[in-house]
Amino acid sequence: MTVLKYKIEALLMAASEPLTIERMLGVFEEFEKPTPEELLDVLGELASDYEPRAIELSCLASGYLLKTKKSYSTFVARLWTEKPQKYSNALLEVLAIIAYKQPVTRADIEEVRGVALSTSMLKTLLEREWIVAAGHRDVPGKPSVYVTTKTFLDYFNLASLSELPSLDK
Repeated sequence: MTVLKYKIEALLMAASEPLTIERMLGVFEEFEKPTPEELLDVLGELASDYEPRAIELSCLASGYLLKTKKSYSTFVARLWTEKPQKYSNALLEVLAIIAYKQPVTRADIEEVRGVALSTSMLKTLLEREWIVAAGHRDVPGKPSVYVTTKTFLDYFNLASLSELPSLDK
């Protein structure tokens, strides 16, 4: 099992994006391919191995990913001279409405916020691939309905929408 663990660790280290179980299994030759259960056991072992270290194995919506623990993020951020992009409170409010009330139309968002929705906000969220138009509501004008994506979940370190904080009423 140790060789398998090292191979999976190497895949995770080399990957530029989260890896699904299927993607990891697809890398193996047929004669050496582990079962999905064996792979999950190895991932569990790796997660345990990383507990005392500065990295962790995260299970996100789109797969497994090795990343730096949050407690080291400020230190590691010094590597990059580029400042992280800042988002307005209004944009984050729109994103929250979509995340909690999806699928929603532009009119639904405007109704919750009580103000008109800027086209640039939707454009930014679409460009970041945090939301997608998932179809059209069957009402006059056939407005687009928006939902969040796996990219949104990955960016905010969530495996599913059920991990969003609960709304206090």
